[in-house]
Amino acid sequence: MSDTLSALDLADAIARREITAEAVVRQAVEAALSDPFCAFTRVFASEAVAAAQAVDRGEISGPLAGVPFAVKDLFDVAGQVTTAGAKLRLGAAAATQDAEVVRRVKAAGAVLIGTLNMDEFAYGFATVNAHFGTTLNPHDPSRLAGGSSGGSAAAVAAGFVPLSLGSDTNGSVRVPASLCGVWGMRPAQGAVPLSGVFPFVEALDTVGPFARSSRDLRRLYEVLAGEALTGDNQPLRVARLDGFFARNAAPEAVSAVDTLMAHLGGSAVADLPQAEAGRSAGFVMTAALGGALHLDTLRGRAQDYDPAVRDRLIAGAMLPAAVLDKALRYRDHYRKIFYQLFDQFDVLITPATPCSAPLIEAGTILIDGKPAPARAHLGIYAQAISLTGVPVIAAPLKTEGLPIGLQIITRPGLEGALFDLMHRLEDAGVLGFTPPGGRA
Repeated sequence: MSDTLSALDLADAIARREITAEAVVRQAVEAALSDPFCAFTRVFASEAVAAAQAVDRGEISGPLAGVPFAVKDLFDVAGQVTTAGAKLRLGAAAATQDAEVVRRVKAAGAVLIGTLNMDEFAYGFATVNAHFGTTLNPHDPSRLAGGSSGGSAAAVAAGFVPLSLGSDTNGSVRVPASLCGVWGMRPAQGAVPLSGVFPFVEALDTVGPFARSSRDLRRLYEVLAGEALTGDNQPLRVARLDGFFARNAAPEAVSAVDTLMAHLGGSAVADLPQAEAGRSAGFVMTAALGGALHLDTLRGRAQDYDPAVRDRLIAGAMLPAAVLDKALRYRDHYRKIFYQLFDQFDVLITPATPCSAPLIEAGTILIDGKPAPARAHLGIYAQAISLTGVPVIAAPLKTEGLPIGLQIITRPGLEGALFDLMHRLEDAGVLGFTPPGGRA
């Protein structure tokens, strides 16, 4: 059921009483409890079943009534400790209320199954967590699921839940969506509330949905944003971003862009020569602001951090203020340059990741011809877009091999038209989720 049907089909079948919400949720709970991919950190079995029974009694309704979902472990859930993937937060006070986005998804009738694994404090693109384990890619458990929302992507790809929530600061939705072959979205900055979400870099943080179909993703985004999107199937001017976004791209990433552009019948190329500098500015902001957020805790409990995260936070906290100021000024300049591209184009396309999922054992990818840590560099293309604050859909190419995703970028206000385009491309078989093992 929840491992094969879309969220919208599940909700429809439950509403028609063809299946019960309880049966759907029990199946999801059982799958989560036996999770072999280290996607879940907690499963709320009794609470989820009780909520499903309330759906079946008609006490809970909504467009997603009875549909299971799960959330990255940095969203407040009433009565639970928000760990943000960190051992040192296990003794923190429990949340007194749900994060606003969790409240909204529950208000739409969906049933919360549990919380999902992540890089500690969302600092990484791998979901390699020293305390809670490494999330494995359901398409090949020897490979990374991506991060920092790796549990969120893996849970959807594995069929445990049809919907999940993650966060995206520098690519933490788009990277695991690409590697796990699911749909994901980084909304426009400020489009979705962040209240009750553990912060990383508030100037860049967003909440993002994951799903196995573009229509499920759209519905979940509408619930998160609190409004329905409108689109009129208007023609969109599409171009590929070249230069920085082609350098370091593995053959599968180049082929993904080529395939999509060929289907669209377009050959337009957009250039953003400042992309590398934009990515660098985002890197500096992340390090400095993330380090500052954790500085007091680092002074007293540095030994309790994941060593890989701790060292990056300490390095960031030591950056001179003048370096951060320069990065913040460049962000404003970079956004103005980026928005000028929308004078010529409505949609921009890049790879979401430079390659498909790397082996966990290797832990590296090739950057400028040399091995570089995957944890820091899988988001090289995503990070160059985050600084602009624009909405981005991470769309999986329909493929029989390891998944690879694309960034489909537009300006705020065109989300409805962008989703219309995604639906057409999914219906045409160009984009779409392929379950692990390639089963239909």
